[in-house]
Amino acid sequence: MVRITIPKGVELTERVIAINRVSKVVKGGKRFKFSVLVVVGDGERYIGVGMGKAREIPEAVRKGIERAKKNLVEVKKVGNTIPHPIVANFGAAQVLLRPAAPGTGVIAGAVVRAIMELGGVKDVLTKVIGRTSNPINVAYATVEAVKALRSPDEIMKLRGKDQQQA
Repeated sequence: MVRITIPKGVELTERVIAINRVSKVVKGGKRFKFSVLVVVGDGERYIGVGMGKAREIPEAVRKGIERAKKNLVEVKKVGNTIPHPIVANFGAAQVLLRPAAPGTGVIAGAVVRAIMELGGVKDVLTKVIGRTSNPINVAYATVEAVKALRSPDEIMKLRGKDQQQA
């Protein structure tokens, strides 16, 4: 796994996607904990997704932000959109990302929208395929799709061709 270091002075914005209250039944009653899904991004190039779990929501959010900062991924873009269509899976979630014409905007559900906006993608068409509505799996499937994106330069290098030949 490639570790991405962000240059100093880059501000990361965080967004809470989902809060889930979990209870454990014990002898004296119920113990409640919270699991929080957080996305961080600089609005231009990097995104990260993290889960935080704690007794209080603010502590869970703090843990989620820390974990998301440790798992940053670079978003490959061509202009304001992604370079090519891609489908990615995580658990039961399947996410489709497609490039869009300038001015289209981010056509996406809440989870994918947050990730794309924090990654600086302005024009993209997305669809969550399948029957899952689990925001955690959808978020991780979106990150898998972003990881699998390849820029035109990378594709040319893989094929052993120069950019001028194309």
